[in-house]
Amino acid sequence: MTASPASDAAASLIADLVAHGVRDLVLSPGSRSQSLALAAVHAATGGHLRVHVRIDERVAGFTALGLARESGVPAAVLCTSGTAAANLLPAAMEAFHSGVPMLLLTADRPPELRGVGANQATTQPGMFSPWAREQIDAPVPGDGDWSGLAARAVEIAMGADAPHGHPGVAGPVHLNLPSREPLSGRIPAIEVAPGEPPRPVLAAPLVLDRGPRTVVIAGADAGADAEEIAHAGSWPLIAEIVSGARFGRQIVHGYRALLSDDDLGGRIQRAVVLGHPTLSREVTRLLSRPDVDVIAVRRGGEDLDLNGRTTAVAAVSVAAGPADRDWLGAWLTASAARAVDLSERAPDPEGLASTDFTARRDAVKAELAAVRRPLDRELLADAVWRATWPHDRLVFGSSRLVRVADGVLGGKKVPVHANRGLAGIDGTIATATGVALASQAGGAPGVTRVLLGDLAFLHDVGALLLPPDEDEPRLQVIVGNDGGGTIFDGLEVASTAPRSDLDRAFYTPHTVRLEQLALAYGWEYQRITTRTALDQALTTPAGGRQLIEVPLPR
Repeated sequence: MTASPASDAAASLIADLVAHGVRDLVLSPGSRSQSLALAAVHAATGGHLRVHVRIDERVAGFTALGLARESGVPAAVLCTSGTAAANLLPAAMEAFHSGVPMLLLTADRPPELRGVGANQATTQPGMFSPWAREQIDAPVPGDGDWSGLAARAVEIAMGADAPHGHPGVAGPVHLNLPSREPLSGRIPAIEVAPGEPPRPVLAAPLVLDRGPRTVVIAGADAGADAEEIAHAGSWPLIAEIVSGARFGRQIVHGYRALLSDDDLGGRIQRAVVLGHPTLSREVTRLLSRPDVDVIAVRRGGEDLDLNGRTTAVAAVSVAAGPADRDWLGAWLTASAARAVDLSERAPDPEGLASTDFTARRDAVKAELAAVRRPLDRELLADAVWRATWPHDRLVFGSSRLVRVADGVLGGKKVPVHANRGLAGIDGTIATATGVALASQAGGAPGVTRVLLGDLAFLHDVGALLLPPDEDEPRLQVIVGNDGGGTIFDGLEVASTAPRSDLDRAFYTPHTVRLEQLALAYGWEYQRITTRTALDQALTTPAGGRQLIEVPLPR
């Protein structure tokens, strides 16, 4: 087999990506991308790169997003030309708005075959421009080379200065890679030497004085930084369940009601925001108030500025000085009264052992009632939360369940992921698969659990398909199935539109048999209706992929 310029350039690019810290590449097969695919598989055979094959480009894009979310290192996704590239758009948009580093590698026709009706050719250069920190239309191998592209792409994805987006904020980079025939040939002998990615770009923090009555708002992806700032400032911490910051002594329970309380929420003078808050209207109203100074730490590709006077910063710290103990104490006192405890009542050992028939009968009835207690949304969220620990990962879909979880779950230091940059319903299972693959790499322990509704599950059902020659991640997908989109119950349309129109245009009821889908895709399946059975299913060690269906009332 002879060499080809396409193969030479592809092998060099893949080697450079590995040398600059890329460890994962998600591949969707195609003709125009064959030289890149073969070079990636060759690197994987040598143990230098993990290649994950997905036939659906949208699934591939969100799998790469999940890999990068968990690892903090750019993951690459590779596809052929035409509509294949367009299917990466949803993941690219989410990565941009969430500040997740990704590399979009799209194969393309050479310039002479663009705009002339050639097969599978469309306008690819710039197709991700509004959502890419940088886009590069590479030269055709033979007319030029691809040296330096990998280094530049990785640096910009990690937050280096770029034409689009803020310095210090990660995001996607698009490399459009045209080639001429022959599209593949002998893979050249290029040494592949794994290296480390560049460190994230860090900016000097804004030092906050302690004076104003302040709350810390932790939105999606805020992470432990939000808890540290709240602790340093002795300020109440309002942490969304998707923030990864719902832990520590300053956590505020029942924050929605307290933000609406004039004695607490009405007296807020300053809000320090980390991450992207999206789960409550009460937080949105607070951040829209013209009388509140909002300091927002940049996370994604655009600044948060709901009140038109928000100060956007790269980082914050807290100045030394006395804390306002009265302000924090008022919030924590109110918070304690609103904490939710969904645990079962402890059994009555004296009643169960009693010689009095009535006492023993009542104790047994209470015990059986607890065992047979049916699941609702609150109990479902609580069971998943209690089963998950720091070595695990928890992924929330954009379903009604995440808002329920936000309202009832307490504090716990658990790694949490959710695609809340745009809060789309798409890609949840694929993202969670990427999170699982990254967190379990190298034999690391833990289970990745996904909590989502039935429509979010059906929207990404193609992500259930995994190649038989790839390792199965430990993944539990827990579907709260109420037969349709009841998340719309909380919107204005639920009180204004006729029921038949609501069903057809919003609730979209279905009769899909999830068990058959699980069987078709090779997943273990359980249908669970009680809390006790769910606790057992979540905590019983099991390898591979599990689909757990929990029927819920409409």
